[in-house]
Order: sequence, then C-alpha cells, then structure tokens
Amino acid sequence: MKAQFDILRTSRNLVLKELEGLTLEQIHEIPTGFKNNIAWNVAHLVVTQQLLNYKLAGLDCLCSDELIEDYKKGTLPSKTFTEEEFEEIKDLLLGLPDTLEEDYKAGIFESFKEYPTSTGFVLTTIESAISFNNFHEGIHYGIIRSIKKIV
Repeated sequence: MKAQFDILRTSRNLVLKELEGLTLEQIHEIPTGFKNNIAWNVAHLVVTQQLLNYKLAGLDCLCSDELIEDYKKGTLPSKTFTEEEFEEIKDLLLGLPDTLEEDYKAGIFESFKEYPTSTGFVLTTIESAISFNNFHEGIHYGIIRSIKKIV
C-alpha cells in the first residue's frame, strides 16, 4: 500500500504545481466546452477522497459537510473562493494523504460499505477505494491541465 499513498501524494503535488502562477480569476473561469473550473476540480479531489475512503468506511470525513455538499460528484461550480479559502483547500489537498496513510496504518478502516462507481468498478475494501481514488485523481489532473491551457 505504500506505493498507493506515494502515488496520491505525487499526484497532488502535480496538481499544486499546475496552480502556480494562476490568478483567482483564472482558477474560477469555466472555459467553453467545460462544465467546471480548476477551483472546483481541486476541491472535488479533496471531497471525493474523503467520501471514498472515510465515509464508505463508516467514519467521519476530515473536511466540512458544506465542502462535501458543494463539491461532491454531480455538483457544478456555484461559489467563488477567496484567496484565503482556496489556500485552505490547497492545505487539505496536500495534508490529507499523510493523514490517510497514518489512519490506514493505525487500522481505523475496520469496515467498508460496497460501492459501485460510475465506471462500473465496484469498491469492496479500503484498499480498492484508495487505488480507485488514485485513478480518479489522475482523471481530474488531466482536466485541470486541459483547462489551464485555455485560461
């Protein structure tokens, strides 16, 4: 599993690197042909990892319920982050992988609710959820890079 946690940390560092030099206006711009923006994608990564790993294990998520409601699957950008708010999102993005690894090593993921993803892959264990989340993060990393080329 160490490799899975390393992949998650690496992908998130790549996302943060893509944000360098972008203005608040740029991260909130929704280009033609897209249904969301860079800010939404970043917050969505935080939320989805928490839902797939913690909620499906019957545990409390480590981000706010409001963030979950605004950025879970099926939502669209409805808010504009302030600089301070987006810094908090980036802190979660960077810090939560370490917490996940610590919690996994501590054995807190004792149960898991089976979940069929929209891709058809069925998550049955915390290990499958962690691996699937890495796949999901890669998709959104690609979307962020695509949007960045336009904004």
